[in-house]
Amino acid sequence: MDLDLSAKLAIYAHFAATGSRPTVDDIAARVGIAVSKVREVFGRLRTQRVLVLEEDGASIRMAPPFSGVPTQHRVTAAGVSYYANCAWDALGIPAALHKPATVYSRCEQSLEPLELAVSDERPASSDWRFHCVVPASQWWDDIVFT
Repeated sequence: MDLDLSAKLAIYAHFAATGSRPTVDDIAARVGIAVSKVREVFGRLRTQRVLVLEEDGASIRMAPPFSGVPTQHRVTAAGVSYYANCAWDALGIPAALHKPATVYSRCEQSLEPLELAVSDERPASSDWRFHCVVPASQWWDDIVFT
């Protein structure tokens, strides 16, 4: 298997199992490579828009739909708590896990807390609307802001 693919699968497996971002040491151990090689792989995965890294180039900020940092968008599934990068990614976590989940967020207009059950097939019925100020074609211009 390709090294980048092995590392990417290890990153997502770690997020799925723990709800938190893996370290370069975690990925080095799981894939069986040196930490320096993991840093190189992280850089390539960033170029492919698979990861968003912190300034240190070693800490994962985003592996969409998972967030490596706390956000207002939380998801619980099978007893594990996850952070999502945005409301859209909060729905992506149950889809990525293939598990029912509960999404917790808030309305940015009213600051009202939101809770939504998501089954294996779809979110529960809701009258909520998802609105993006930034067009999707521009998200990667500043993905952290978006």
